[in-house]
Amino acid sequence: MKASKSSKWLLKKQHFLFDRGACGAKMTQLPFMVVVCILTLFIIYRTTNYQYQQTEMESKLNNIYTSKDSGSAISGLSSLPRGIIEDRSDLELKPLWTTSSSRPKVKRLSSKNLLAIPVGIKQKENVDTIVQKFLSENFTIILFHYDGTLDGWWDLEWSSEAIHIVAHNQTKWWFAKRFLHPAIVSVYDYLFLWDEDLGVDNFHAGRYLEIVKSEGLEISQPALDPNSTGIHHRITVRNRMNKFHRRVYDVRGSINCSEESEGPPCTGFVEGMAPVFSRLAWRCAWHLIQNDLVHGWGVDMKLGYCAQGDRTRNVGIVDSEYVVHQSIQTLGGQPATKVSNPEESSKRRHGMDTRLEIRRQSTVELQKFKERWEEAIRDDRNWVDPFPSSQRRKHRRLK
Repeated sequence: MKASKSSKWLLKKQHFLFDRGACGAKMTQLPFMVVVCILTLFIIYRTTNYQYQQTEMESKLNNIYTSKDSGSAISGLSSLPRGIIEDRSDLELKPLWTTSSSRPKVKRLSSKNLLAIPVGIKQKENVDTIVQKFLSENFTIILFHYDGTLDGWWDLEWSSEAIHIVAHNQTKWWFAKRFLHPAIVSVYDYLFLWDEDLGVDNFHAGRYLEIVKSEGLEISQPALDPNSTGIHHRITVRNRMNKFHRRVYDVRGSINCSEESEGPPCTGFVEGMAPVFSRLAWRCAWHLIQNDLVHGWGVDMKLGYCAQGDRTRNVGIVDSEYVVHQSIQTLGGQPATKVSNPEESSKRRHGMDTRLEIRRQSTVELQKFKERWEEAIRDDRNWVDPFPSSQRRKHRRLK
């Protein structure tokens, strides 16, 4: 009897110990399961976050690629199939309908170079002479009429095939910024952005282009005849002994141009009256031109940054094809002059000398351009000056 009770007690004790062990095992596994759950949730979170970031990155990259493909930062093109998007244009005139006689004329325009000139009717004869030099090389011609007069040009044979844009009393740089956007002129290999008062008796566009291409000049200008009016920088003066030159040697006053010189106005410089740009150089220069600083003063000193490399090599003056700068100022009207009529003289005293006002405005804009350049350098910490020597010289002058 006692043996039977002892046996039952042992069985109960074993069952109790087993239940207690199972419960202990379950209690031991609980923290482990919590850790597993936390790890699982963390992995899910990281995976979801990674997928979200990847989606965002792909979206941004797609926008960038779309922007590169289209040549602009315009958004909202996702509704169009990519193959139908036309991101460029040109300044070529197109016939309203195609005829057998018009087909050869379309084929003739294969050189893809552009001449753009701001013009006034008073310089019509000289402009005609300039344009004649380029017609034989199949240039596209665009005239910016700053005096508002257009009707007086139609008797010129080439005028009907030129592009005419009229805006009263606007400068060359105002026109260029608004009507020569890189996406519009990207089909042209070279852009000639000239003034209207250039004598071209000794200039040939075809030979000029041959030199520019063979020497790799991304930015250039024809040399100025020494007898030109209004020569401001010695580097632009023609050297009779050279076909072209990239630098000048000059020691006068504060100017010290030597072999060690690495920037304007000793090397890497062209002036604003007759610059010539390659396609890539103009794309850069267009962005350099400030929309509201319409006189363009100061831009010429920075054009070397658009030379697509070493400005001492890629910027040059072509001596064999040179022009005469006549320095005729017609924009804004003629300077005020003395008059014998007392009544008219009284009106003039209360009026203004437009040329003087234009010069004052140009000086103000030059200072603004310099300030913007310096501010842009300070703000863009990722920008690295490709010509650090110019900054070192500036710091030495400030000490």
